[in-house]
Amino acid sequence: MDIIAWVVLGLLAGAIAKAIYPGYQGGGILATILLGIVGAFIGGTLGVFLQTGKLALAASGFSLYGLALAVVGALIAIFIWYSFARRTV
Repeated sequence: MDIIAWVVLGLLAGAIAKAIYPGYQGGGILATILLGIVGAFIGGTLGVFLQTGKLALAASGFSLYGLALAVVGALIAIFIWYSFARRTV
């Protein structure tokens, strides 16, 4: 996947996930893009696991299905991040 497509997918998935997740999430546009890219890897890996039953690191592609997987992965990433951040503070 092209680097521009990764950035666009990351921005879309991160922005959608931040809009869905309750509460305030800090960070600017770069944090949103990184959240979406991490979410794409988490969602892609989860999608491969649910389809094949094997755990393999994968990234979701630039499609509607890939965007949905990336949003789900980004929501999981936000949840995990705030779970660890609350314990340290």
